[in-house]
Amino acid sequence: MTMTHSPGVRRQSIRVALSATLVVAVVYVLIAAAVVAFATRDLTSQVDQRLTEALVRPQGGPPSGSPNGGPPAGGRDPGRPHGLPFLAWLVAPDGTITTVDSTTPDLPADLHAVTAPRTATIDGTTMRVAGADSVGGHLVMAQSAELVGDAQQTIIVGTLIIAPFLLGFVFLGAVVVGRRVAAPIEAARRRQLEFTADASHELRTPLSVIEAHTSLALAQERDAAWYRSAFGKIDRESKRMRRLLEDMLWLARFDASAAPPAREPVDLGTLARQAADRFAAVAETRHLALGVRVAPEPVSITASAELVDRLIGVLVDNACKYAPEGGTIDVVVGPDAAGRPSVIVDDSGPGISDEDRDRIFDRFHRSVATSSEAGGAGLGLAIGDAIVRATGGRWAVGVSSLGGARFAVSWPKGTLGG
Repeated sequence: MTMTHSPGVRRQSIRVALSATLVVAVVYVLIAAAVVAFATRDLTSQVDQRLTEALVRPQGGPPSGSPNGGPPAGGRDPGRPHGLPFLAWLVAPDGTITTVDSTTPDLPADLHAVTAPRTATIDGTTMRVAGADSVGGHLVMAQSAELVGDAQQTIIVGTLIIAPFLLGFVFLGAVVVGRRVAAPIEAARRRQLEFTADASHELRTPLSVIEAHTSLALAQERDAAWYRSAFGKIDRESKRMRRLLEDMLWLARFDASAAPPAREPVDLGTLARQAADRFAAVAETRHLALGVRVAPEPVSITASAELVDRLIGVLVDNACKYAPEGGTIDVVVGPDAAGRPSVIVDDSGPGISDEDRDRIFDRFHRSVATSSEAGGAGLGLAIGDAIVRATGGRWAVGVSSLGGARFAVSWPKGTLGG
C-alpha cells in the first residue's frame, strides 16, 4: 500500500532531518578531532621514545657512523631528511658543535641546550628535538615529525571522504523515519480537524431548528397548539444536541486517557440482559421484538465492565434505530465457532451496503440510505470501535439471519474470566 504524505509532513520531516544531520555533523567533527588528537599524541610519544633511547645509547659522543647505530653515511635512507633516521649535534662546553655528517644542517641557537622533547623547524623540516648531557658536551638529537603530519593528513582526508556519505545517509534515513513517525501524527491532526468540522455541522442543525422556532414564537402571538408543537421540536433537538455533546465528550476523554481502564471479570450475559432492559421501552415504542439468548455456561471476559456495558448498549441502540417498525432484534451471547467469547446483535433492518462497509466505524459517518430514518450523529459505532480496540476484541460485520445487519464482537480466549 502506498503511503502519501502531505506537504506539511514533508516539510517537517526535512526540517527534522536537517537538524539531525547537523547534530551528527557536529558530533562527527568532534569525534574526528578527538581521533586526530589521540593519534598525534600517540605518534609523537613514539617519536619521543625513540629519541630518548637514541640519546641514552651513545656514550662518549657521536659515533663514527649513524648516531643510533643505524645505517652509516654510505647507506642513507632516501625517505628520511638528510638520509639519516636521526640528526645529531654534540655541543661542546665552549660552544663548538660537532656533527656526524657533513650534510647535517646547522642547529638553531635556541636548541643548543634543549633537554625535554619539543617540536622545532630545522632546515624547513618539522622535527622533534631532545637533548641530554653526554661525554664531551651536550648531545642534541632530532627526528622528523613528518610521520605525525602524514597520519594527521590521512585521518583528515579519510574523514572528509566519509563525511558526505555518512551525512547523506543520516539525512535520508532521518527523512524516511521522520515521515513514518509524522504520518500518524498528521493523520490524527486531520482526523481532529474533520471531527471538529463534522461536530460543528452536527451542532448547527439542532441549533438552527431551535433558533428558528424561537424566532417565530417571538415574532407574533400564536395559538397553544403551535407553541406545543414548537416546544416539542425544540425538546427533540435539545435532546439530540445533548446526546451528541455527551458522545463527543466521551470520545475526547477516551482518546486523551493515558491510563488503561480497570480490568475485572465481566459476565457478558448479565450485561446483555441489562442492555435489553434499558432499551425495552424504545423497542416497545417501535413495536420491535427484542430478544436475548445467553449460552447455558457462563461467558465472561476480563475487561472494563463500564466499557463493555457501553459497547453492548451501542450495538442494541444501533439495531433499534435501523430495524424497521415491527422488526426484530436478537442479542446472542456465547462462544463463537472458534470457542471465543462473543456478543452478536442481529437486526431485521436494511443491512449495510458495500460502499458503507469500510466507513461504518468512522466518526460522524451515517449510511446515506438510512441516515434520515435512523437519526443520530454517527458516533455510536465509532465509540463501539474504540471500546473493541481498547478491550482487545475483534469485529465481524455481516448479514444477519434476520436479513439485516450483524455486528459481532469476539475476544481472545485468553480474556476469559474465571
